[in-house]
Amino acid sequence: MVAGGARARSGPAPDPNSGRSAARGLDFSGLPSEGYQGEIPDFPLDPIVLFAEHFEAGAKVREVDSESSADFRSRENVVWVEAWRSPQGAAWTRESWRWPVIAENCRLKVTVELDPGSNAALVGQLHRYREQIGLTPAGLRLNGWQISRDEVSERRGSEPAKAPAASKPLTARERRLRAVKNGDSTA
Repeated sequence: MVAGGARARSGPAPDPNSGRSAARGLDFSGLPSEGYQGEIPDFPLDPIVLFAEHFEAGAKVREVDSESSADFRSRENVVWVEAWRSPQGAAWTRESWRWPVIAENCRLKVTVELDPGSNAALVGQLHRYREQIGLTPAGLRLNGWQISRDEVSERRGSEPAKAPAASKPLTARERRLRAVKNGDSTA
């Protein structure tokens, strides 16, 4: 049994503003909030083969279930594309060594979906995969990623500031106070 040493979750959480995080190579690079829009690689794992079992003449017979296997593969591909369209997909493109792990996460997710009463260990493993590939808040921190805010669309959705009524001219003090609003300098 291993004793001592660093663990992934030991100590304080990585801080984007600390020198120690920078020394460890965590740059907290921003991921696009709108998700990854580039080309999605092919699913890297071999197709899974599902079997159907039945009894013939008192003996158990196991046969390949081609239809269920094709349905499973189709769902795997849908989950694969959904994962890649997340903001994390932008980081994964630079780390092709992660692709099989991302695919295993997709395969495990489909397995759990098909059997909602799945073994608790499978559900726990699914969470560990999600954290490892950065799909949870803790996983984002461990990988040194953060999702950038889409400030342009936020501002586009807000109403423009209304001009003050031209009832009387502003005093010098009122003009200075107006120049700084909510801590933002607009002058």
